[in-house]
Amino acid sequence: MTLQSVLGQGLAIVGVLLIGAAGVGLVRLPDVYNRANAATKAASLGLVCVLFGVVVLAPGVSAVVTLLVAIALQLFTVPIAGYKIAQAAHLSGAPLAPSTVRDERDPGPEGEADRR
Repeated sequence: MTLQSVLGQGLAIVGVLLIGAAGVGLVRLPDVYNRANAATKAASLGLVCVLFGVVVLAPGVSAVVTLLVAIALQLFTVPIAGYKIAQAAHLSGAPLAPSTVRDERDPGPEGEADRR
């Protein structure tokens, strides 16, 4: 086993574990906002780790360029998608978890928003 093989497989395993953590977060977290956060953060980082592992294991120029484009698209689009999911949930009136301390999008009582 070469160092390249160990590094590539290690990155892939870390990525799969992060994607698994996102799945656990989708089941265990209390509201749609926390679930959207878990899905976007852990899954995007997990996929990036898996793709970097593939880059290490397949060092051909065309494979590397294709995978780097996929990584760039993943890192640019997933945060926007997560934001839009949370925004849609907020606009549709999805309730916050009872443990949520503060809603930054809710202006609160009249005049409270002016103090920011």
